[in-house]
Amino acid sequence: MARAVTLIRSASLSDVADYAYAATAPADARLVFLAGSCPLNEDGSTAAVGDYAGQAAKAFDNMRTALADAGASLEDVISTRVLVASSQQKDLVTAWDVVRAGFGDHDAPSTLLGVTVLGYHDQLVEIEAVAAVLDA
Repeated sequence: MARAVTLIRSASLSDVADYAYAATAPADARLVFLAGSCPLNEDGSTAAVGDYAGQAAKAFDNMRTALADAGASLEDVISTRVLVASSQQKDLVTAWDVVRAGFGDHDAPSTLLGVTVLGYHDQLVEIEAVAAVLDA
C-alpha cells in the first residue's frame, strides 16, 4: 500500500534526537486529526494508575485503535504530541521511550511536553496525533 507520509531528516541539526524533524504529505492526502489518546480502559477507568510507562502503552494502544477506526495506521502518522503530567524529565523520558518503541522505524516528528495536569482522574499521559492517508 502506498503511503502519503514522507519523513524528513536534517543533517544540519543535532543528531541527538533519533527521529525525523519534519514530515510531508501530498495535497491529495486525507488528513486525520486525532483527539488526545488517553490511557482509559473500555469501562472508562484510568489504566495503570501511577505508572508512566503503563499509561503510555495504554494510550498508544488506544491511539492505534482510533487510527484504525479512521482508516489509518501507525505508518500514516505525520506528527505526534506526547503530554506527560510531570515536572520530572525522567517521567517524560519514560513515557517517550514507550511511544518511540511503539512506532518502530516510523519515527514521525514529535513534541514531548511536561504539563501540570491532564483531564482524567489519575491520568499521567496523553498522545495527540495527525495522520495522512492516500485513499484508494
